[in-house]
Amino acid sequence: MIDILLGTLLAGWNTLFSYLSEHVVTCLIPAFFIAGAIAAIIKKDAILTYFSPDAKKSVSYGIASVSGTVLAVCSCTILPMFAGILKKGSGIGPAIAFLYAGPAINILAIVYSAKVLGLDIGIARGIFAVVLSIIIGLIMAAIFREHDNEVRDAAKKNPRVSTGEEERPGWVVPAFFLFLIAILLVATSQLDIFFRLLIVYFLSMAIAFLLIYYFNRDEVTGWGYETWDLTKKIFPILIIGTFALGMLSYFLPPEVFKPFIGDNSLPSNFIAALIGAILYMPTLLEVPIVGTTLGYLSGNMAKGPALALLLSGPTISLPSLLVLTRVMGAKKTGVYAVLVVVFSTIAGFVFGNSGW
Repeated sequence: MIDILLGTLLAGWNTLFSYLSEHVVTCLIPAFFIAGAIAAIIKKDAILTYFSPDAKKSVSYGIASVSGTVLAVCSCTILPMFAGILKKGSGIGPAIAFLYAGPAINILAIVYSAKVLGLDIGIARGIFAVVLSIIIGLIMAAIFREHDNEVRDAAKKNPRVSTGEEERPGWVVPAFFLFLIAILLVATSQLDIFFRLLIVYFLSMAIAFLLIYYFNRDEVTGWGYETWDLTKKIFPILIIGTFALGMLSYFLPPEVFKPFIGDNSLPSNFIAALIGAILYMPTLLEVPIVGTTLGYLSGNMAKGPALALLLSGPTISLPSLLVLTRVMGAKKTGVYAVLVVVFSTIAGFVFGNSGW
């Protein structure tokens, strides 16, 4: 009994230590700062004004499919925002595109997926999340046209939020984010540690210069607050969850799942998408689930099912479906869940058999 307990704890610690040592300092810490800067500096309310049913589709769906990088980091944040924009008079299509893409396209998820599971998975996750969000949103809008008709008939227009006039030059914010992204890329590169530290030092000095001369105190304070808020919400769950997954792998080694998700066939992708639709996975925890628990990194899970789960898992789960049922009704929720599973399966099948 003691041997089993010690073995379980050791498996949990080994998994946690591996993820902490290989990914946290070089990957997650810079990503948290980028996500915090996005949340603090980019105006959120201005984006929501483009979700009207009468807005130009290329604009409304385009913004909805990528706005998760600005507005949310996980499904627990997306759900209340989704309910809010529906109440404000959003079209069902852009709102659904926002709901689907938000948890999958956030900067933390993409960076962590690429760092741990491979650049191909990270890029594919970002691309398919955007494309599928638009497709699913358009299908939902076509099926439930009555929602948009009701919005047009009764709803009040959302007032546009005045963001005020920017006093700083237009190049400052892009340069600020460019320097932050450069720190992330350098930190995760294979350069010698001395050169990495040297480059990160100069990039940090450039960021400090911009903060001192072009940003006000409230913006800098807001950046720090948002970064800390994201860290305290996500990091403890990631630590506890990764440790628990390591212990679970002691009893359920990845080889157990290989017969079901070990190839790129359509059934394997469907099973993976279905698993993702049932399980509740807090942000970033889907990465060690795919990589360690289900065995992608050990070759027991094929790349197609890995992507299928990454596309369905953060977007829907049993708890989130219960919430969505209360927000938009059982019929819309059921259709949405089916579309997510079907298109995540197709995306995984295409990716897994593409030779990428």
